[in-house]
Amino acid sequence: MNPLRSNPAAPRYRSPRHVHALVRALALPTLLMLGACSANGDFDRLKPNLVSDDIHAWVGRDAAREAGVPVSGLPLTDDERTLRDLAYPLIEPPFDRARWYAIINEYGLSHRDGWPKYAVGGYSAKLMGKHYRSATARYDKLNNDIRDDALRVPEFFATARTVLDLDGKRAESFAYVSALTRAEQGNATARMAENKLVIGWVERSVAERSAAYCFALQRLVIATPDPMAVEVERSLTLLNARIAENHMLAGPRFGPAAVICGPQVAVAGPIPIISK
Repeated sequence: MNPLRSNPAAPRYRSPRHVHALVRALALPTLLMLGACSANGDFDRLKPNLVSDDIHAWVGRDAAREAGVPVSGLPLTDDERTLRDLAYPLIEPPFDRARWYAIINEYGLSHRDGWPKYAVGGYSAKLMGKHYRSATARYDKLNNDIRDDALRVPEFFATARTVLDLDGKRAESFAYVSALTRAEQGNATARMAENKLVIGWVERSVAERSAAYCFALQRLVIATPDPMAVEVERSLTLLNARIAENHMLAGPRFGPAAVICGPQVAVAGPIPIISK
């Protein structure tokens, strides 16, 4: 069946659950073997031989499924593909980037029932629970993760602006396309919704990450005071400024404009820290 002629009012992915389970069962052993053999190369990027063009196409699909809207059957444009590629590092948990299972996460196979629910103390728990030779190393890890996000945010939202601009032109073109079918318009409309939902997912994620970083910094200052806390705070201020500068969409599915590192993220209980 031509996916462009499917009912635009319903999601495309209607295969039986056992078919998806079988595909995952066949794919996971190979991916696990690849991941176990150091899937990441320089700068924690996946090695080129493990990357396909549409490795992150699932980001839009899962964003649509989460919102309960149809999934488009159209191919991704170059900008839409880039949008999803740049989105992934900003929705992936920071501590998962260099793990052996990173390759499974990259292909969207690890969370069959949706992405894990966010917990503000989760990052701090991992930071405090991992053994480091010195307290300063924890500050270094936190600072590097914040700085990485601060660099990624402008690049993602520059692409997001391009995608939204082209989607606006796509919507305007509906009135001028001859013999436009319901399926064609439905798939195009679904893709525009997917793109907005991907942007909204990132907006929520970066705000949540900022809150998690703030929470972790507060715990570090209490547990192991260090002058480097000032540098981490500056990095967090930079990240929050970039979040505020790039707040593009409003609504319940989109993130807050910025997060201020203050008492509102300190409501959870203390997290134990292992020995230095």
